[in-house]
Amino acid sequence: MNKYIEFQNRRKNLIDILGDGIAIISNSDESSRNRDCEYPFRSDSYFHYLSGFPEPEAVILILGGNQPRSVIFCKPKEESKEIWNGYIYGPEEAAKQFLFDESYSLDDIDKIAPKILRNYIPNKNIYCIPTKIPSNCGLKTNVNIQNWLSKKSVVNECCDLSKILDNMRRLKSEGEINIMQESANIAAQAHIHAMSITKPGKYEYQIEGEILNQFMQNGARYPAYSSIVASGINACTLHYIENNSILNDGDLLLIDAGCELESYASDITRTYPVNGKFSSAQKDIYQVVLNAQKEAINKVIPGNYFDAPHNAAIEQIVNGLIDLKILKASRDEVFEKELYKEFFMHRTSHWLGLDVHDAGQYFEDPTEDGKSKPVKFEENNVLTVEPGCYIKPNSNVPKEFWGIGIRIEDDVLVTSSGSKVLSENAPKEIEDLEGMVGNLNE
Repeated sequence: MNKYIEFQNRRKNLIDILGDGIAIISNSDESSRNRDCEYPFRSDSYFHYLSGFPEPEAVILILGGNQPRSVIFCKPKEESKEIWNGYIYGPEEAAKQFLFDESYSLDDIDKIAPKILRNYIPNKNIYCIPTKIPSNCGLKTNVNIQNWLSKKSVVNECCDLSKILDNMRRLKSEGEINIMQESANIAAQAHIHAMSITKPGKYEYQIEGEILNQFMQNGARYPAYSSIVASGINACTLHYIENNSILNDGDLLLIDAGCELESYASDITRTYPVNGKFSSAQKDIYQVVLNAQKEAINKVIPGNYFDAPHNAAIEQIVNGLIDLKILKASRDEVFEKELYKEFFMHRTSHWLGLDVHDAGQYFEDPTEDGKSKPVKFEENNVLTVEPGCYIKPNSNVPKEFWGIGIRIEDDVLVTSSGSKVLSENAPKEIEDLEGMVGNLNE
């Protein structure tokens, strides 16, 4: 069975939504790293979602109306270029392999695309990705349309394709879930390996290198994002990526690392002691965060609002920090003044998929009175659940807690009856972590 049938079906579903409209979307260009090198190419997520086609600069047109069809423009087949840069599909093979109805060379796009578009202007809608959306394809698509129609105002007349695709992308297919499960398995194994080699005296970048090696050894060529390997107080910087400090005896190590498999991300965070043994204070904070995460995961069920896991996590963290005398106000005051944000300042969840912070709304469109509710979980949503606690040196906090930064993050699938933790292979119980850290040779 051709794996690109799923991409073809997405285009057909999009045509049903477009009616007699047309969607236009461009893939990313290659990006220069320096004068004579490019970064590894990665397709724009929206473009990939609709095509699976892996080459840069390609453009697809998805046409509704009386003659529904999908058209791809891609680089021509040139054997002289293949000698240097490898295989090029070319239009004929692109249509055959990726199941497009029509295909043309990019060299001819400025002749063919205007002829197609004239049948959709001015009485039919053109859909594209707005330039304000963080995407590599929006700007170029809009420039193309302007050139094809010689009409500067056309960008303002384009309908927002991202809203349609975001709703589609938020619900994962069986095929997507299988890939994401495998991505989570690979990332979990990398975290296990990192635990086994961690010991005082190593450097953060050495652990990072081992994680990246595990990704590649198991079939995931690239990380999904820059890995965070943060020891000691470095873990109190949420997006710390320098990864150049030595691992000190008595410190914790926070690793936030996930891989990308077939363009789908995993996103896992584990925190554990460098020497394999939690101190009393570290154990206390860790258990608070672990309890918060478990309660949050319990709220990931169909029909619950998206903010339910976050609210559950906050409850647990506030209660724990009050018990430990870190928060010294009453619960009412802590919540009213949001005093907990000094120690837990980020959200608990985000969607996960082709992007680490994947497409999809978190709040419904506002009603006439301007109010907006969080969206509700649906079967086949995938999200992260990642509460944390970060305690920088502070005269109002007992000194034994200074420099403790803890986050525990899992990838969670919404099922028909509840949830499934895709990243469950990565240990997170205190006893399991203490038995695994530094025990490579056991």
